[in-house]
Amino acid sequence: MPRASEFTQEMADTICERIAQGESLRAICRDEDMPVTSTVCKWLTQQRAFAEQYARAREAQADALFDEILEIADDGTNDFTEGRNGETVVNNEAIGRSRLRVDARKWMAGKLRPKVYGEKLDLNHAGGVEITRVTRQVIDPKAA
Repeated sequence: MPRASEFTQEMADTICERIAQGESLRAICRDEDMPVTSTVCKWLTQQRAFAEQYARAREAQADALFDEILEIADDGTNDFTEGRNGETVVNNEAIGRSRLRVDARKWMAGKLRPKVYGEKLDLNHAGGVEITRVTRQVIDPKAA
């Protein structure tokens, strides 16, 4: 099947929906029935409505990344392994990989939605610079 090269709203909707769910544009464009990345970039410059839809999808992607961060942080499945003598051993490689996955998503979410997930740079009147981290707090309604 040849790759898509003509813009259609259906293709734009599919791309934006997948981005909003957390997929990267590169991963989407690897699919045989999707256009190549350069074609999507061309569409973004030529189709104003698509560019706006794409920007909203990228903002939604930041929220999906935030949800993934929570899932990764809460998943301790591979944090421990069994050692040679049957003892429980900390799996530093799995913990390090999880930390890298969380950090990459935090960085990306901060770039996609800086007002929500980014770091705030506050210049005070005294000439100093104060950096505060802007975070999103999830509240358990059962605990209230």
